[in-house]
Amino acid sequence: MIVKAYAKINLSLDILGKRADGYHLLDMVMHSVSLCDTLTLTEKKEGVTVSCDREEIPCGPENTVYRAAEAFYQYTKLTPGIRIAIDKQIPSQAGLAGGSADAAAVLRALNRMYQTDLPLETLCEIALTVGADVPFCVVGGAARVQGIGEKWQPVAPLPDCRIVICKPPLGVNTAEAYAKADEQGGTGKALYTKRVLQSLEQGALFEIGNALGNAFSDLLPLPEVDAIRRQMLRDGAAGSCMTGSGSAVYGLFAGEDAAEQCRRNLLPLYPETFLCRPIRAYP
Repeated sequence: MIVKAYAKINLSLDILGKRADGYHLLDMVMHSVSLCDTLTLTEKKEGVTVSCDREEIPCGPENTVYRAAEAFYQYTKLTPGIRIAIDKQIPSQAGLAGGSADAAAVLRALNRMYQTDLPLETLCEIALTVGADVPFCVVGGAARVQGIGEKWQPVAPLPDCRIVICKPPLGVNTAEAYAKADEQGGTGKALYTKRVLQSLEQGALFEIGNALGNAFSDLLPLPEVDAIRRQMLRDGAAGSCMTGSGSAVYGLFAGEDAAEQCRRNLLPLYPETFLCRPIRAYP
């Protein structure tokens, strides 16, 4: 079975607090985009095997795909027997949830392959044991995501538009980003999510662009991220923002021509620059 694992962008990210166990409480709007990894699942006699076309990606128990497969087999009490090959397009350490998207794709695929008919809620429960972003990636589309990622509800999606995503060479480690945010007292502020939700309901792309915001950008300014944002806005983006804890930046464009020109302008400096579009929820 061949499945797509779609990346996500954050239209908003607010850090509201921190639990006693160290997990941060968030309020975010996430949206799936057409930039994706491709996973090929093949049944085998026993065990779980993961491979990837990128040498730097670990393929053992530390891989989210491996953990997702094991979690599925543990929940269903089925005997493990799967080989998973990952064709990677989503950049790593980018805030695009590449690993989470892959894990979610595996859960959906195994549910179909074994005809276990697990409902969406159950898949999301299994997904949360793998990672905080995985439940959203199981569902996809546009959603408000709260808590540590376990609470989600569908929201109005982006209008038809084009999205340029640019990942600078600098990668951001999520755990380190949260640690730095804590050092700067960056919790307890709800700045962006409410405005983004209101603008999505109105459906005007430039209103949505003006509402975009990410607490990590405010707390951990990165000169290269700011430079990319400025370039996207000069090229006609309705709005531009860093996604997740970074370091990828995206711009929302009303038309494909302007978006393609922006991609071409960024490409010589940033090879990991992509043109994509919004994706609705998985069927």
